Order: sequence, then structure tokens, then C-alpha cells
Amino acid sequence: MTRSQTIDAHAHILAEDTIALLQKEVPSVAPRLTPIDDDFAKLEVAGTVYKPFPRGAWDIERRLSDMERYNFDRQVVAVCPQTVLYDQEPELCLAASQVQNDQIAALTRTHPDKFEGLATVPMQAPEMAAAELRRAMTDGGLKGAMIGSNIEGRNLDDPALDPFWQVASELKAFLMIHPLKVAAMDRQRSYYLQNLIGNPLDTTLAAASLVFGGVLERFPGLRVYLSHGGGFTPYQMARWRHGWKVREEPKARLKGTPDASLDMLLFDTILHDGPPLRFLIDHVGPKRVLLGSDYPFDMGQYDGVDVVRSLGLSEADEATVLAGAAEALFSA
Repeated sequence: MTRSQTIDAHAHILAEDTIALLQKEVPSVAPRLTPIDDDFAKLEVAGTVYKPFPRGAWDIERRLSDMERYNFDRQVVAVCPQTVLYDQEPELCLAASQVQNDQIAALTRTHPDKFEGLATVPMQAPEMAAAELRRAMTDGGLKGAMIGSNIEGRNLDDPALDPFWQVASELKAFLMIHPLKVAAMDRQRSYYLQNLIGNPLDTTLAAASLVFGGVLERFPGLRVYLSHGGGFTPYQMARWRHGWKVREEPKARLKGTPDASLDMLLFDTILHDGPPLRFLIDHVGPKRVLLGSDYPFDMGQYDGVDVVRSLGLSEADEATVLAGAAEALFSA
């Protein structure tokens, strides 16, 4: 049997040349790397430190080597969450976004057989974000954007964001929702709970806001891709449907049932085990589940191709999850 092609649809990048350009264009918030050893560095962005920051984020040759090692034929690359800068002035964030978007576009042109790209945009200024999304997709050939699960504490159903959703729907942009500054941090400071629980929790809040806030209902062209297996969303859909039936609050902004909106959601495979991934695929269908790794971070899943191939899916369904669903979205 011919080996299925693979597309890793959830990966991050902050290349060395991008760092240099950001230091020139936006020095007050530009990333700075301090080496720890040959494989890791300390990353500082606008006064916030993240470590260990993996070499694969900035070293393209390491990335290409790792892609071969993990059987990722192609990658969809987005910025690292540390550089979205929603807490900065919109103009500063836009400048940083444009540098990163242009660099990702250049990477996809240099390696067209290896990379597709997603933009970052200043979501704290929705009209500016919409204009940059249009520029990045139209001029740069990017496929959509990675956006945060909240915008400095505002949920994604905030009416002020509608200008962005309108343009994203029109362009049929692929939108990866990635957790940022997650909820309930005061109770998650121990044991790395802010990632173990906080990241999937905030993704779930984002999904619920898009559904019950009527965003997906109003903008049917949206293609929303939820990180980390969708958080808790796939496993609580029936509860959401039940709540809509028996309570008035979930009907406040949603005109119809939540079913059509829930059916629009897409999910990555990052669940770190076969049985929950098999449940997800069986529950929503293979066309809505895309291979993802979260490369290059330590909470990523790098055996994803092997896990998908171990599930006993049909040859067609396996090929869909590994690449076909992504290819269909990006070619439409």
C-alpha cells in the first residue's frame, strides 16, 4: 500500500531572520534569544520570558530534519503564541504582524513543497486585523490566520470583532484558534496546570463563544480549527445541545439550534493517545480532523502519524486525516 501523504496543520515558527527583522522594526517588543545549550534557548518577548524555547522554532534546517524524522511531509506554520502581542498598541502589533506574515509568506515561496502559512493579525483592532488578513492572504498567499482563544480577556463573540469575522468568512480563511492568557490562572499556577488544563479549557471557552454567540451562524464561511483536539468541546457537545433545549440563556444570541455551528468546527489530532482520537474521528468524521503536532514545543505530539495509522481506520479515512482534509480546505 502506498504511504499516505501527511500535512501537519498545527505548527509554530519564529525563524532567525524574522527575529533580526523584528529587532530592527519593533525593537521595544522584539524577541530576543539567549542560548541555553545547542537545542534550547531562553525567549524574551516584551518583558515576558519563555523557556526552554526549542531550536526547531528558529532553525529551518532543524525543522526540516525533524519533519523527516516525524514523517511530516508538509507543515502549516503559524507564529509562536508569544509574538501575537494583543497587549500592545495596535499599530505596534500590526508592524510586528506584517514582518512575521511577510517572512512566513517568503518561507512558503522558498519551500512550496514543504510549507503553507498562516498570518497573525492585531485582533485588538478588528478592522485593522481584517485588513491585514486580506493583505496576507491576497498578496502573501497565506491560507488564513492563527488567532487567540481570547483577546486580552474578551471572548470571541464580542460584537466588536464582527468586522474581522466578516472578512475571514468572505475569504474562507482557515483560522486556527490557539489558547492565550488562559482563564482561571489564579487556580492553575501549580503543576503546569495553565497548559495541562488551561489550554484546552480556554479553547473550549472560545468554541462555546463562537457557537452560542452566533458568530458561526452569522458568518457561515468561517473555517475554525480548534487546537489540542478541541479542548473539551467534542466530549461536551451533547451537554451543550441539551442546555440549549432546556435553558433560555443559550438562546440569547443564537437564532437556531447549535447543531449547524457545531458541525462547522474542525479539530487537530493532539490528544496524545489513540482511543480519544478514535472517538473524535468517529464522532465528527475524518473530514473535520486534521493532523497536528504543535511543533516545536515540548507539549506537542510527535508520534501523531503513527497514532493515526494505528487506529484501524479505512485507507480513505486515514488519508483524509493525515492530509486530505487539509488539502481540501486549502484548495477550495
